[in-house]
Amino acid sequence: MSSSCQGLMAALKECLMQSDCVLKQGRIPSECLKEHTDELPERCQSLRKATFECKRGMLDMRKRFRGNIVGSQFEFYDEETTKSTNPTNPPS
Repeated sequence: MSSSCQGLMAALKECLMQSDCVLKQGRIPSECLKEHTDELPERCQSLRKATFECKRGMLDMRKRFRGNIVGSQFEFYDEETTKSTNPTNPPS
């Protein structure tokens, strides 16, 4: 897959792995994504739609000259890494 959609894909994978569909109900992420989309959190549903738009943009011939805007401006930051490097409450 192109590099413009990699950040979206990583965020979608992380969101799926943390969803109740995977954690509590014991389903695999692909099953949740295909058959149980209505049970996913709003964030995962938004990332799913953005990933679809990014993939579709890679096939759009008009965007070949302009670039795939949908995924190129997205950066994924792991929440655990962000919390450890940028604490919200620094020590006094």
